[in-house]
Amino acid sequence: MPLTGPAQSFGAFLIRGLLAGLIAGLLAGVFAYTVGEPKVDAAIAIEEANAHAAGDDGHHDEELVSRDGQKGGLFLATGLYGAAMGGLLATAYTVLRRRLRTPNDTRAALGLAGAALLGVVLVPYLKYPPNPPAVGNPDTINQRTISYLAIVAIGLVAVWAGVIAARTQPVEWRQALAGVAGFLVVVAVGYLLLPTINEVPDTFPAALLWNFRIASLGTQAVLWSALGLGFAALATRPVREPAREAVPVA
Repeated sequence: MPLTGPAQSFGAFLIRGLLAGLIAGLLAGVFAYTVGEPKVDAAIAIEEANAHAAGDDGHHDEELVSRDGQKGGLFLATGLYGAAMGGLLATAYTVLRRRLRTPNDTRAALGLAGAALLGVVLVPYLKYPPNPPAVGNPDTINQRTISYLAIVAIGLVAVWAGVIAARTQPVEWRQALAGVAGFLVVVAVGYLLLPTINEVPDTFPAALLWNFRIASLGTQAVLWSALGLGFAALATRPVREPAREAVPVA
């Protein structure tokens, strides 16, 4: 029996979100491969030079995946990640669409993608900016993972708090001020509560670290921008209901 009504609509939106996410992920992979991978290679070269200077020449002899394999797998990883984020965006759009105070479907889709970019990417990025593979203490990986997941949750709560605060005000300029204030209060509290983690050696080139972090942020910006635009274009297309057979009149 074919699905009809909300179930069928959610399925259609989910497929569109997965498709938009897959395309966005591949585009982000192209950006990461072109801009980010040279920085990774430079960081690995520094790590190998330091290991060689310390007398650890066999540090990389048993590499599980070659650099060529890692670069090829980059597109698979970004494609799958983009598809997953597209599915989540489609789910959020289906659940929250009626609560968004805008009659424009395109603006609603772009707004949700922008909120995700703000809460899931920018808020964690400013607290825990990404580091190249050569940077980081393996003994603190659990602490870093928990802290990162915590700041992602705080980022989403901050976006929600900003929306709620904005809706308490009747005038547009007051809505903007209240929204920004509500968002910043939650972010500030989260930044203060979570530990500061800085494992970058003083000898690591500052320019390389900066360029790597900018490339990482650019990859996320490409992904979420393409995902928002792609899903907005697909979501605004009418959802076709299954054709019904005509009932003959006796």
